[in-house]
Amino acid sequence: MKLYNTMTGRKEKFEPLDPREVKIYSCGPTVYNYFHIGNARPFIMFDVLRRYLEYRGYDVVFVQNFTDIDDKMISRAKEENTTVRELADRFIQEYYVDAKGLGIGEATFHPRATDNIEAIIELISKLEQKGFAYTAGGDVYFRTGKYKDYGKLSHQSQEDLEVGFRVNLDERKENPMDFVLWKAQKPGEPAWDSPWGKGRPGWHIECSAMANKYLGETIDIHSGGRDLIFPHHENEIAQSEAANAKPFSRYWIHNGFINVDGEKMAKSRGNFFTVRDISKKFDYEVIRFFMLSAHYRNPINFSEELLGQAENGLERIYNCLDNLEYLMEHIDEDRDITENEIKMRLIDFKEQFTGAMDDDLNTADALAGLFNIIKEVNTNIGLGTNPSRGIVRFAYSLIKELGGILGIGQKNRKNDIDSKIQELINKRQQARKEKDWGKADQIRETLKDMGVTLEDTPQGVKVHIDEQ
Repeated sequence: MKLYNTMTGRKEKFEPLDPREVKIYSCGPTVYNYFHIGNARPFIMFDVLRRYLEYRGYDVVFVQNFTDIDDKMISRAKEENTTVRELADRFIQEYYVDAKGLGIGEATFHPRATDNIEAIIELISKLEQKGFAYTAGGDVYFRTGKYKDYGKLSHQSQEDLEVGFRVNLDERKENPMDFVLWKAQKPGEPAWDSPWGKGRPGWHIECSAMANKYLGETIDIHSGGRDLIFPHHENEIAQSEAANAKPFSRYWIHNGFINVDGEKMAKSRGNFFTVRDISKKFDYEVIRFFMLSAHYRNPINFSEELLGQAENGLERIYNCLDNLEYLMEHIDEDRDITENEIKMRLIDFKEQFTGAMDDDLNTADALAGLFNIIKEVNTNIGLGTNPSRGIVRFAYSLIKELGGILGIGQKNRKNDIDSKIQELINKRQQARKEKDWGKADQIRETLKDMGVTLEDTPQGVKVHIDEQ
């Protein structure tokens, strides 16, 4: 398996420190609102990464934090006349609602910044003892000039970075690139006791502290959106490696941006959408399928038209599964047919799927492999082809297996048929046996008016209940 490492700028063979276990830290949401579609992409894509690593036999320890204290949290809490803690509690629960809908599994650990103040203070103290941190005006800053590799993730020299930082020069800093580790308390703000007085952690230090606490000093993979490369992840590296004198993360993985109808998403442009907003019109699973349709490193354009295409693609998968379920129920006995050629083609398409996933988590090409399986099934195993039970079961299990890696096609959509509908179906079947075609057609139309469509197949009658 190869992954593109932002640090080196190339695909590299993935080799975790422990051949049995993978340690991943993925940046989570700041919980002051429902998360938007830009957040959804990394949450979904790195959930797929976790699923695929587990499919390959690794034990994965996955940490995704909640940032529950920062300027946005404080501002929103004041607007709503509530506490920062109450605001965080509410939107963490709302995160879980949307994440569950999108098929995103819970992390092994979901640490909150405010529950790890002790670990944060310990890390800052360690940096201070080593000369990498200093106090100014009640705040504590990281001394970037002392960390010689600053800029290595974003591939920028310290000289180039310093030019940009001089625009907003803070006279309290020794160097314009120095960043805050601990903020002194301002009136009305939440605060915690520390060696530097009451205050709260800076944004960057919380992730370093929690990664160190839950995963150790060196982890296998750190992931997030491209917007986090600089300064957030650059600062995490500086803090962690300055404190521990060890590499922080061996692989850095970043997903591309989302555009909305060809333009960058922004509240000022009126094209800012939360996942909760979109879920009112499209099923959560459609949103997930849409995110899988492009390679995670490429930008992806978001529109209702493209969501509609994703909805159609997902429906193709479920229709195929529905047909296979129906066949499994109605094939009376297995015939003496091995159908090896069909099986070998299905295995070839599975290898296409896994080959794509091994090539830097290429879900777009993996989906192509899955749809080749769907096409093979519809052509040679579907309704009207009189297949053996063995090949039907094999195809069904294969689609479920590969869909499970992507987190799609796992719902049980078996139609529940109430007693009245079943009674009418039985009467129609009896009318057909008695060759009373007029009565059979009349019952069929009655069922159609009730939202029930009947499909006569060589294996019997298949029932479709229209979704309202």
